[in-house]
Amino acid sequence: MWQFLEYGFFVQALVAVALLSVCSAVIGTYIISRRMVAISGGITHACFGGLGLGYYLGISPVLMAAVFAIGSSLGVDALSSRLRLREDSAIAVVWALGMALGVLFVFMTPGYVPELNAFLFGNILTVSTPDLWAFGAYALVLASFFAWKRRTIVAVAFDRDFAAVSGLPVKMVSLVMTVLVALCIVLTIRLVGIMLLMSMMSLPMITAEVWCRRFVPVAVVSALISLAASVTGLFISAAVDVPCSAVIVLLLAAAFVVAKIVQSLKKSVYLHN
Repeated sequence: MWQFLEYGFFVQALVAVALLSVCSAVIGTYIISRRMVAISGGITHACFGGLGLGYYLGISPVLMAAVFAIGSSLGVDALSSRLRLREDSAIAVVWALGMALGVLFVFMTPGYVPELNAFLFGNILTVSTPDLWAFGAYALVLASFFAWKRRTIVAVAFDRDFAAVSGLPVKMVSLVMTVLVALCIVLTIRLVGIMLLMSMMSLPMITAEVWCRRFVPVAVVSALISLAASVTGLFISAAVDVPCSAVIVLLLAAAFVVAKIVQSLKKSVYLHN
């Protein structure tokens, strides 16, 4: 299995997996704490519109997906706050609009779109050196902002109203975190694809919450779980020639099941004693 490390593309994929799994775990902890899972699902599927437009115009699909992701996340906030539309209804509008535009632009693109499956189902082995620089830059920005505004981020994640009353810069932190969530979703598409992305953004966190309750410990434990599952999944997929994204998600699901079983056994032993 270790012979895969002799290939440059595999080493690049390994570095990308490590960066993205840790970043998605931190962002996922924020998403779960703020109960933003539905919004993240809407952003994920709205990205398809950006991918389709990118293919149609002949420019970077990832860049256009990022534009659509940020625009849709801000759009949900605008629809729910300014137009008094229920948040779940706003998510449905963004979700449907993004998918419809994606299908339309892909259909209108001349010829066959060979990379579309990689964005739908993930293919981290196709990651390039510029992609790695983008992943590294994002990880640096996320770590820097989290170190700078950790107290406010945690307060906003658990109780936005209390944070606002306390005089914390809630609007600024919420806006920046919304953009960081959108960018993380776009970057993680390369790892597990649009179809399985929400599993990557939620399973490590709900597994970590079996053992932890505070924001930072949950983020750290979920990052370790995500990193272990992603690296292991990459090696397994390369060894048996199966999709990396599916293996990673199955490993994360298995970790959650094992954690719940162990928790139940500990409770039963405690009650028995």
